[in-house]
Amino acid sequence: MSNKQWWKEAVVYQIYPRSFQDTSGSGIGGLNGVTQRLDYLKDLGIDVIWLSPVYKSPNVDNGYDISDYQAINPEFGAMADFDRLLAEAHKRGIRIVMDLVVNHSSDQHPWFIESRSSLDNPKRDWYIWRDGFAGGPPNDLTSVFSGSAWEKDEKTGQYYMHNFAVAQPDLNWANPELRKAVFDMMTWWLDKGIDGFRMDVIDAIAKPASALAANGGKAETCFGNPLLHEYLKEMNQKVLSRYDIMTVGEASSATVKTAPIYAGHDGAEVNMVFQFEHTWIDHDPKLGKWRYAGFDLLKLKEILSRWQTALHGKAWNSLYWDNHDQPRAVSRFGNDSTEELRVLSAKMLAACLHMMEGTPYIYQGEELGMTNAPFKTLDDCRDVEIFNAYRDLVKGKGVLTHDEMMDAVQKLGRDNARTPMQWDAGVNAGFSTGTPWIGVNPNYKTVNAAAQIQDPASVFSFYKQLIKLRKERPVIVHGDYELLLPNDKRLFVYRRNFEGKTLLVICNFSAEKVEGIKPADLWKNGAAGRKLLIGNYAGEPAEPGEPSLIRPYETRVYLR
Repeated sequence: MSNKQWWKEAVVYQIYPRSFQDTSGSGIGGLNGVTQRLDYLKDLGIDVIWLSPVYKSPNVDNGYDISDYQAINPEFGAMADFDRLLAEAHKRGIRIVMDLVVNHSSDQHPWFIESRSSLDNPKRDWYIWRDGFAGGPPNDLTSVFSGSAWEKDEKTGQYYMHNFAVAQPDLNWANPELRKAVFDMMTWWLDKGIDGFRMDVIDAIAKPASALAANGGKAETCFGNPLLHEYLKEMNQKVLSRYDIMTVGEASSATVKTAPIYAGHDGAEVNMVFQFEHTWIDHDPKLGKWRYAGFDLLKLKEILSRWQTALHGKAWNSLYWDNHDQPRAVSRFGNDSTEELRVLSAKMLAACLHMMEGTPYIYQGEELGMTNAPFKTLDDCRDVEIFNAYRDLVKGKGVLTHDEMMDAVQKLGRDNARTPMQWDAGVNAGFSTGTPWIGVNPNYKTVNAAAQIQDPASVFSFYKQLIKLRKERPVIVHGDYELLLPNDKRLFVYRRNFEGKTLLVICNFSAEKVEGIKPADLWKNGAAGRKLLIGNYAGEPAEPGEPSLIRPYETRVYLR
């Protein structure tokens, strides 16, 4: 494959439609709301929209439980609205990538309704059914959303596998008829004109033998079984390779060793993967995100640098701080304690990520520096993962108190990313004239798009500059990567080189001034000829040569 592909040079913007823009007064965002805001996205400069699921769904997991892969959720509009969105996006040079959720379906999908109807139904084997063991589930496989990953169906007496919610039964990818049905559905969407897929939990589609055994034993995780690469190669051969599209696989099990299998330059599977290592640095190893372990910059630098260096020349990185499953980046990795620090750290985080090698992903509102929400009670939440974890860890095992759980929800819960997009200082932040499906973050009167679009010093304007630089400077897209000052607990500094150009990126992840930085530590052969491309403090520092003082949450990007 050529080293130049459009998706390498693109910037992707993720839209969570339910929370983006409501045009109907229902309190729920929809497709027409996305169409209405396309000019905003064009102004920002993004190239691709990744659209979280808009398919027909009972919404047990906010659309990630799909009951019809070829129909639009009526809450979001109709297929005609989708077709108009696709056409209007393409008019503006913006591509649309759909969320592909084929590890599981909804239990309301016709396939599953047939599958559970009898032991000998032709679609029985389209899902994973097993006998119980000793009066309990087949084995000890646990759900990502807490509890057993097996649910007994009283009608047939067997258990079905669900790696997520009970209402999300896993599809059986070992069945060739099921795979053909999935490939036909994907082809239908691509023929309609969409520009690719983001593949939800794609590393879980191949189940290991221990997870399938009905022996009461210990089950291996379903994530990362090597057999999945056979399925992805078949998908690529029969569908993906026939189109000029972008594909990214969500693969929480991916490592720097396995990522090139998924996303190698041979193009046999997908273009890139979402890795999760950097999203786990502040999780307690035993209780995961539900006990906050604190932010560790040294760990973050090690992880991101390892991915940068290991994949260079072998595979392609996806770059992201947050998404619909993660808390807000500025609250997690930056500092939202004051307005000044929120703005500075949001810009710093943006520069740190967008100057790396890979395709950057912006999650809606990230370009405004939107923050976590002040959830006080479970009544403020909507996420099935939060409710299940509360039931299991607080009410069940008692390993967390209510206050500890709510503290974790405020810091790391998924609903932080799902509060409505903050368009202006009007009613409901300009998101809806009705009652929003989830509460608006109270800081919308100061943190909103209307206040930032025309402000050259805003977070929004900073993102515009970063995207513009990426399109102008090949070193940002293709350069190699070298971490500097690896043991510094406050600074994240790296250097990139391409075709005689050197990029130097300096990011202060602390609220402290950092002094004593020597030019020799940052530049080879001196700092002469360097130019400041972008920074988050007004003007270039007055010191001659390379400045020795880095201010709180400061970022500077130099080119020589």
